[in-house]
Amino acid sequence: MKEIVVISGKGGTGKTSVVASFAALAENPVLADCDVDAADLHLVLSPQIKHRQDFSGGKSARIIPDKCTVCGKCYELCRFDAVKKITTEDSVTYEIDPVACEGCGVCAWFCPENTIAFEDAVNGEWFISDTRYGPMVHARLGIAEENSGKLVTLVRNEAKKIAKENECSFIVVDGSPGIGCPVIASIGGADLVVIVTEPTLSGEHDLERVAGLAKHFGIPAMVCVNKYDINRDMTKRIEEKSKTMGLSLAGNIRYDKMVTKAQIAEAAVVEYTNLPVADDIRSVWQNVVKVLENGEAVKGGK
Repeated sequence: MKEIVVISGKGGTGKTSVVASFAALAENPVLADCDVDAADLHLVLSPQIKHRQDFSGGKSARIIPDKCTVCGKCYELCRFDAVKKITTEDSVTYEIDPVACEGCGVCAWFCPENTIAFEDAVNGEWFISDTRYGPMVHARLGIAEENSGKLVTLVRNEAKKIAKENECSFIVVDGSPGIGCPVIASIGGADLVVIVTEPTLSGEHDLERVAGLAKHFGIPAMVCVNKYDINRDMTKRIEEKSKTMGLSLAGNIRYDKMVTKAQIAEAAVVEYTNLPVADDIRSVWQNVVKVLENGEAVKGGK
């Protein structure tokens, strides 16, 4: 069983389209969408949800009004201004703003009357679904919620569990963009990272940052330039830089409006068209599999 994680330096480079086609090309895969802040793999694969569960990434405090003695200790100690003092002509009361609460627990710990409930916060949901290519684990983080890294880890662990139970050949992961916590949680311990970039100056810069992250964690990495033909000079420059960094080249994918049409049709590119763009993606997949079999990829570059 091999785990492949497709990532990018920023959103919108086409990594989800690549993942969807990898899902169609892989033998007996389990799929995981670890871009929990803005998940969109389900838009292409139309999963049928079989199991759903709330995700709790932390705690949240809540004052129990009937028991509160209005001592103001929580108001005094909260360093996040989450405890609000409400003053009227007749009374003073306190309440905790659930958005501002950081879940540190100081108010509950020091409340002299134990009138603050410190409970698991519901930060989102995660799902196990069936798709036409195999099982898929995905999630939805709530608006402005935190602990995306913890949710990513949960999604990956569930995908590994399903893959082990079903003796699957591949786990194909749609990773988070950037280099932050959810990306680190997406790639840790993976067999291979495929970095999707674009032939632009910012794409070159983002590649360097993501490759540096893969190198730091010792994850083998390959590079794929999407829409390579919109700027062939920059594509060549990125290829040369990748080689200088010791990164393997997975291949390039041309620009084609069929990619957008496939998305609208909720289909992977390789199942929607037989035009050369689909051949490009097939070639990238074949190179990825070859590297996994031969162990040729360099761990994140030199």
